[in-house]
Amino acid sequence: MINELCKQAYETAKSKGWHDEPRETGTLLALIHSEVSEALEADRKGDAENFLEEMADVCIRVFDLCGSRTLDLEKAIVDKMERNKGRTYKHGGKAY
Repeated sequence: MINELCKQAYETAKSKGWHDEPRETGTLLALIHSEVSEALEADRKGDAENFLEEMADVCIRVFDLCGSRTLDLEKAIVDKMERNKGRTYKHGGKAY
């Protein structure tokens, strides 16, 4: 399901001209970061509706990046979640 969303996000972005030229990974990561910042600002303003929309934008940007690189994000998420189950409480004392 997630990999299909990655493919769809990439195909939509591509059809709108966002992949006419090769895009650097750093550029795509910066776009993800900008969506996270927008979500933070919406949360600061107490705008729950916009916060959720910005979180969706974060996912869409991640999906676009993974779709453009044909990365198996679904497997990576499942594998990482399983690995996280075995971690110690707060990963050995991390504050956050």
